[in-house]
Amino acid sequence: MERPTSAARPAPSKFRKLAITHALMMGGDAAMVVALADSLFFDIDLTAARSRVMLFLAIGFAPFLFVAPLIGPAIDRVAGGRRLVIQVIAVVRAGLLFFMARYIDALALFPLVFANLVLQKAYVVSKSALVPSTVRSEKELVEANSKLGLISGLTGAVAVIPAAILLKTIGAPATLVYGTLIFSAAFFSATRLPREVVAAHGVDHAESMQLRSVSLQNGAITMTVLRGCVGFTFFHLAFWLRSQDQGTLWFGAVVGVSGLVAMVGNAIAPRLRNRMREETMLVASLIVAAVAGVGTAALGGPVGAVVLAGALNLVAAVGRLSFESIVQRDAPGANRGRAFAKFETQFQLAWALAAFVAVAIQVSGPVGFLIVGVVATGTLVNLVVGSDSPQQHRRRGVSRRSRNQRPAPTRGRAPRSRSASAPRRRR
Repeated sequence: MERPTSAARPAPSKFRKLAITHALMMGGDAAMVVALADSLFFDIDLTAARSRVMLFLAIGFAPFLFVAPLIGPAIDRVAGGRRLVIQVIAVVRAGLLFFMARYIDALALFPLVFANLVLQKAYVVSKSALVPSTVRSEKELVEANSKLGLISGLTGAVAVIPAAILLKTIGAPATLVYGTLIFSAAFFSATRLPREVVAAHGVDHAESMQLRSVSLQNGAITMTVLRGCVGFTFFHLAFWLRSQDQGTLWFGAVVGVSGLVAMVGNAIAPRLRNRMREETMLVASLIVAAVAGVGTAALGGPVGAVVLAGALNLVAAVGRLSFESIVQRDAPGANRGRAFAKFETQFQLAWALAAFVAVAIQVSGPVGFLIVGVVATGTLVNLVVGSDSPQQHRRRGVSRRSRNQRPAPTRGRAPRSRSASAPRRRR
């Protein structure tokens, strides 16, 4: 029997190519985090560290704040635009890790680290814009994002093992070189991503009205707050735990637990979606965040820090998939790639601004926990009170009418009914 030739073999799916690239990018992130655990980044004087982190957060994210909303739509209309962005990010991050290995014990490490953080957030936005072009139907969209979340957690756990071995046997520079090689592999993998236009046309009136629906706007507010709480907590704990005994180990526990529970959240979110409404999932996420913030403020200590970080990353993962389902349900005529890129940019900026606040204010651990609980509680009360106002009811009626005005499909596919594109769920 003849073996099948390479031409006869089925080509890898678009999603598989994105999944491989995503796994490599997350592996490079894991290597960088492990290397920083034994570097000047955590050994420098606390007061000096705060000032430098605030400076580089402002310098790093200020351009992203103004440029992303302007350049993003232009990139979406170029064939291969988002793919090119991911390729550039992979190459630049490989170079940054190489220089981090050289300046691991110098102050130059700080701008290199925060340049990596900015590029990490830019990658998430570009990845979110590409996901809709890698699935065959809207029904697969949430499942695809869930799988990418699981891949992120699993890859991070696997990549940490050789990174930790290199750190203990050779040192942090070897771990960073290992990360450089992973990002280099991510670049070559990104060259195989689909070269498609994310959004060929501008936003029309119907799409604009659908993206302003009450449920979608409330979902975006909830996700903005949840993502902001995650960013605030991460940097708050990064500084506060340093004043505790075995602070580096406790912070490592925070990072490890956060990755693990995020993976769990991505696994259970599709099942929760089949049993309850998306709005219910988002409200439940806010309730968990509020209870976790207030409860850990009373508990205090490093254990409370680990519990809070785990709870926030769990509900952020569940909330993200809930929000994606709302976009899929309430904006059937909207361009998915453009919509996800727009909202993801908003969420990443919330993470950055909350991180800046966490570094700027100097409060104890329990007070920081309480801030998270109060913000989540305030958001929850605002959404509950706002949903009962007459103005919201009028807007809900307008959004329902606009949702029924679907534009003609732009990708040459026949329009699908709502019942065909989304599984039936018990209300």
